[in-house]
Formats: sequence, structure tokens, C-alpha cells
Amino acid sequence: QVQLVESGGGLVQPGGSLTLSCAASANIFSILTMNWDWYRQAPGKQRELVAGISSSGTTNVEDFVKGRFTISRDNAKKMLYLQMNSLKPEDTAVYYCHADLRRLGLNEYWGQGTQVSVSS
Repeated sequence: QVQLVESGGGLVQPGGSLTLSCAASANIFSILTMNWDWYRQAPGKQRELVAGISSSGTTNVEDFVKGRFTISRDNAKKMLYLQMNSLKPEDTAVYYCHADLRRLGLNEYWGQGTQVSVSS
């Protein structure tokens, strides 16, 4: 069983920055095994992958946020982060933490989401 809780969302002006955090409740073996991702969903749009980080620490960031967003993880603290810089109004969305444990024969898990609003 895995639980994910996001925090750090809020309202910022265009060009501003936010750092999102995701705290995982899981055993350390699951933490060390899982691939960990950030998704987002804007009003009227489908949920989309933003960035991911593998169990080995390899990162992948989607083109539409590349150069502005950075994903990282701290396995000892069981934390996932998304540093967001140079925010644009089109970044406005609910951001979700996602963990994939299907490699372990388990499920994929989602947090409840945290709202990011970029507006003047």
C-alpha cells in the first residue's frame, strides 16, 4: 500500500516560481524501486505527463516545460519535488504526484493533487 500527498501549490504571477513536494508513505523497498512522476490536468484538458524520474535517478522532462521545470527525489526522506521557474499562465493546472510500482507486481498510485494558478 502506497499513499502520496502533494503540497506547495498556490497562486503566483507570470514569471514566478513554485516548488511542489510529494510525500510518500511506503516501505523503503518500494521507494527504491518505483518510478516517480508529476502529471498535471488543466480545465477542459486531459491529464498529461510533466516530468518523471526513474528509480535510478534518470530524469525526463516534457518539451513544453523543459528548461523551466526540474524534477528530483530524496529517497531517504521519501520525497519527490518539482521546481517550477518562469511560470506561464498555461501552466495553470492541478498537479498530481504519481508512483509506478507495476515492476513489483503492484499498482500505480496517485496523490490528491495540488492547485497551481499562474495569473496577474
